[in-house]
Amino acid sequence: MAKSSKRRAPMWARLCAIFGCILMVLSGGALVTGQVVLARYAGAVETKPLLGGDDAAAAAKAADIKGAQNILLVGIDPRTDTQTPLSDSIIVVHIPQSMDQAYIFSVPRDLVVDIPSFDKTGFRGGRSKINAAMGYGSALGNGKHDPAQGFELLAKTVQQLTGIDGFDAGVIINFGGFKKIVDAMGGVTMKIDQNVKSEHLQPNGKPRPRLSRCADNTCEHPYYGPQAEYKVGTYHLQGWQALDYVRQRYGLPKSDYDRQRHQQQFIKAMASQALGKDVITNPAKLDKVLKAAGDALVFDGNGHDVVDWGFALKNVRANNMTTIKLPGRGVIENGKYQGEALDESAGEFFKAVSEDRLPNFLFNHPEYINKES
Repeated sequence: MAKSSKRRAPMWARLCAIFGCILMVLSGGALVTGQVVLARYAGAVETKPLLGGDDAAAAAKAADIKGAQNILLVGIDPRTDTQTPLSDSIIVVHIPQSMDQAYIFSVPRDLVVDIPSFDKTGFRGGRSKINAAMGYGSALGNGKHDPAQGFELLAKTVQQLTGIDGFDAGVIINFGGFKKIVDAMGGVTMKIDQNVKSEHLQPNGKPRPRLSRCADNTCEHPYYGPQAEYKVGTYHLQGWQALDYVRQRYGLPKSDYDRQRHQQQFIKAMASQALGKDVITNPAKLDKVLKAAGDALVFDGNGHDVVDWGFALKNVRANNMTTIKLPGRGVIENGKYQGEALDESAGEFFKAVSEDRLPNFLFNHPEYINKES
């Protein structure tokens, strides 16, 4: 991991997360790449009814993308169709009615919530960590699981938590594909704000050995041996380094809350680089990035493709993107960790999101704004 120059890397983007990569060729990028590339890319992105609607019905009733919008982004580990998918990263993007800003907040994966019932799997509802919702909704009844179907229950759970009246778009990103996007861009330059040791990988990027007695995943920390380390500073990271860094939470002072901040910082750095001239004006690199993104994503635009969304959000600019940190705490019962709970003020925040009045809320609660915004 080579140290970069001391000049701070740009930390802004058009939208957010993986969606930032989807949109990187749109708006300004569209002036360079043209309609042929846009059409080819839109066709390469897999689309499924993640939000529970029917593709044909959604397309038939789709109107112009106008007014306040809410987008749900979910990151999952690569798994076979016989394994239960878990949402390792849950991000909500709120676009206000003016459609010239973006507010991004992460929902803690261990947040204890009420998960609603789900007829498709016979799940009767219950209280659990929110990242289990995708698993409860994914079962197909034949021993196989469909993350897209699980996304629907997760979306309903997040809606119930936040009071958001339905999401306008949804995205699933496969973390294995995420790494390929970064590698296709030639790595990503980002600021690391605290020293982090990898739970999973060695300094050379290979997996750390696992203790044999923990092969059945009964140990919380089953790995041993040398660890990859990420030091405070600004670095140019390879795909495996970037993905490894933003997934770490063990050993961090604020655990998953630190990880959420790192993910949001990486989101900005990645999308900023994707929008840079080194990618946009380099046809070979651009084609690799588009292909990698197309292979890594599943998208539901409620009747609109990624090109429609890109042009609808063309006025979202660098300085109008704000990342949010939700305050929370660990829940301990009888000496055992049960999960996370949000502070009471989060209810006011969610109400401000659903009523599209976040600027006023953030003015009165500046502690919700991440310092990097």
